[in-house]
Amino acid sequence: MLGIGTLAKKVFGTPNDRKIKATRPLVAQINALEDTFEKLSDEGLKDKTVELRKRALEGESLDALLPEAFANAREGARRALGLRAFDTQLMGGIFLHQGNISEMKTGEGKTLVATLPAYLNALTGRGVHVVTVNEYLAKRDSEWMSKVFDALGMTTGVIWSGQPDEEKMAAYGCDVTYATNNELGFDYLRDNMKPSLDQVFQKQHNFAIVDEVDSILIDEARTPLIISGPAEDRSELYITIDKMIPLLSEEHYEIDEKTRGVTFTEEGNDFLEQTLREHGLLEAEASLYDPESTTVVHHVNSALRAHKLFQRDKDYIVRDGEVVLIDEFTGRMMAGRRLSEGLHQAIEAKEEVNIQPENTTLASVTFQNYFRLYDKLSGMTGTALTEAEEFAEIYGLGVVEVPTNKPIARVDEDDRVYRTAAEKFQAMVDEAKTAHAKGQPVLLGTTSIEKSELLSMMLQKEGIKHNVLNARHHEQEAQIVADAGRLNAVTIATNMAGRGTDIQLGGNVDMIVMAALEANPDADPVALRAEEEAKHAEEKKKVLEAGGLCVMASERHESRRIDNQLRGRSGRQGDPGRTCFYLSLEDDLMRIFGSERLDKVLSSLGMKEGEAIIHPWVNKSLERAQAKVEGRNFDMRKNVLKFDDVMNDQRKVIFGQRREIMAADDLSEIVGDMRHEVIEELIDTYMPPKTYAEQWDIEGLHAAVLEKLSMDAPVADWAAEEGVDDEQMSERLAEAADQMMQEKTTAFGPESMRNIEKQVLLQTIDAKWREHLLTLEHLRSVVSFRGYAQRDPLNEYKNESFQLFETMLDSLREDVTQQLSRVRPMTDEEQQKMLAEMAARQAAMQQMALGGAAAAPEANPEDAAPGFVEDDPSTWGNPSRNDKCPCGSGKKFKHCHGRLT
Repeated sequence: MLGIGTLAKKVFGTPNDRKIKATRPLVAQINALEDTFEKLSDEGLKDKTVELRKRALEGESLDALLPEAFANAREGARRALGLRAFDTQLMGGIFLHQGNISEMKTGEGKTLVATLPAYLNALTGRGVHVVTVNEYLAKRDSEWMSKVFDALGMTTGVIWSGQPDEEKMAAYGCDVTYATNNELGFDYLRDNMKPSLDQVFQKQHNFAIVDEVDSILIDEARTPLIISGPAEDRSELYITIDKMIPLLSEEHYEIDEKTRGVTFTEEGNDFLEQTLREHGLLEAEASLYDPESTTVVHHVNSALRAHKLFQRDKDYIVRDGEVVLIDEFTGRMMAGRRLSEGLHQAIEAKEEVNIQPENTTLASVTFQNYFRLYDKLSGMTGTALTEAEEFAEIYGLGVVEVPTNKPIARVDEDDRVYRTAAEKFQAMVDEAKTAHAKGQPVLLGTTSIEKSELLSMMLQKEGIKHNVLNARHHEQEAQIVADAGRLNAVTIATNMAGRGTDIQLGGNVDMIVMAALEANPDADPVALRAEEEAKHAEEKKKVLEAGGLCVMASERHESRRIDNQLRGRSGRQGDPGRTCFYLSLEDDLMRIFGSERLDKVLSSLGMKEGEAIIHPWVNKSLERAQAKVEGRNFDMRKNVLKFDDVMNDQRKVIFGQRREIMAADDLSEIVGDMRHEVIEELIDTYMPPKTYAEQWDIEGLHAAVLEKLSMDAPVADWAAEEGVDDEQMSERLAEAADQMMQEKTTAFGPESMRNIEKQVLLQTIDAKWREHLLTLEHLRSVVSFRGYAQRDPLNEYKNESFQLFETMLDSLREDVTQQLSRVRPMTDEEQQKMLAEMAARQAAMQQMALGGAAAAPEANPEDAAPGFVEDDPSTWGNPSRNDKCPCGSGKKFKHCHGRLT
């Protein structure tokens, strides 16, 4: 008997079905316009853009313009690229425009889909950002799709790290801008450290289309983006503490693999106290629980995590004497990314490479809060449904599963579970050998570099030629992925998320043609393409007969999405294919999260070596384990976001104030209000309301006015007058301070004074915000302990961070007032002195550029080496190039007499 939910779905359809059905009339409208747009000339397409843009700016809604805009964009793509968008691609584009996530399977043409809503939303003139996971894809997609936008009369830009400012500014000014999530986030932070509005890159956040949206908004959302500056060098402390960790035994610590945490036991704490005292890092009477021990304990915990939780070639690699992190979701190196809170330094100490100083945070933002700045956000990926709850709760994004253009013909086999990892890998190699023998392309997915290289060695022993794609061989990524669908191809890859290049059966024809042209530059491109396309068609036919792409995975990932992304590499656009997961009881997921019952069942069956258990129940058990892990990771991300939301409210206030200050021409009223508030606070402190004149601290007030306002006001005389109260005193001080600032304005000139006020305000805000961020970091690290006192850490953090923010604003007013009151014009003498110093510095720089030969001291015969004769090199001895010259000049030999030889 059918359940109520199942029965309702049969009658009404699923919510997803209803959303798909609702787009069909729009798709029909777009298709009905196709003939009309086909008849337009190339200039006609551009003229249509001008017309649509005019209508959008006059107030016509984008929804009303959608059918014509999509029809125009489809025709532009057909002419520029030879690609005509399918109905399912139009559906995907409609859902993106509506602010949803379009889940589209691998190979369904998401890159082209993005051009449709990007074109429509760019008609407003407010710009559209298309976000990708790496710079290779951003550059490739912008180069590829710019042909479409050019045909439609729109501009396209691309953002990349290290880009010159003028180029970057121009790229942000384009109708459609391609960029990575990291660079967009960093540019946002940099913008809010700029001194003037005309240097700001991101003028507005209108509409963002995020490719591989699950990778960017979920996987990478665990850690915030941070711009930091160098702090105090503590290399020796890291090295000393690192030497203690190998002395620990197993009873000294406990590892919780589920939460990836490690803590010291009671025995460990005792051992640690003793060892730290021996190394002079802890006072004789001090305890680890003393407030003074916080820093040392923090470093010891970081060292323990570095040794017990972070594995070389899985979590990071050492390259050119540097620890480079590996992205666990894509298997790529993350050059330039560093772990915070001293953890990266602890790993550097462990690996005995150069320890770079810890950094102090200058600005930070989470991806969640950055992407929520956009007026409208949408995304696309092959795998989002498993995280639909998180997308809805955090970003307000719905997930719509867009049907494939052709039915899926791929066969997804049940998981095979072996007793040991060795049996599992051998089974994979045997299966790869069988598939390879009949010409079927094989993709072997692994979770770490170590495992990919183990499989590579096993395949080498069998004499099977193959490619390896991991963090060590990422340079040829696009080529390796493009060749993975060729006849007899065998490819080993660590994680296939966000690769961006499709695995096409028979190989990627465009890349094959490009390689042929490079090898034979004199050949006729048209004839060569026709020849290579014919070869490709023949090869594709053989691959299809062999069964399409065979995907074998060596492990289940914590996230079902990563598994689905690997599976989705096979069976694109209705191609045949086969996928299977090979597991063992030694796998991390099986060992940590797999049910104990499954372990007992497999053990009691008395499995023979090399034998596998294959049953749908095993799949169900593993899916439950993965769902548990995903739920826990979601909670972790939500927790990070809750704390960042508190800071985000403050960030918005500060960044908003900065923008207003940069946009304003005259800030004299703002700084005047600040000055008056500082004066009122001084009066409240030294002449409290409702007190008698005998209780006033007039000397203290005079000293404070001198310090804060740089003004020697006759406050003692004023206070001695009959009937003077605190309000009158405040008014007199305000008048005197205003008069002093007016005199400064006259001396500097109004324009210069306004500029000084702006720069002082911005610099003070930046300095105070940096200090505030550091204080919040420290507060965040200790607030969790309040839970032991039955107090909610989040509420404690909210209350204290608000108080700290108020304190910061108070001190901001004081600092701005104090700095402006001390500003004074230079005398002619001071200006001459400053110019002379600048000239001397410039001369010194030129001297350094010339290798120090410009203005060196003359030789002093008294300081010359014994027996030194100017004209006889045999008397000079044998100095090295960097030794002091024997003539006594004090210069290096290479810059003195060494230049003559």
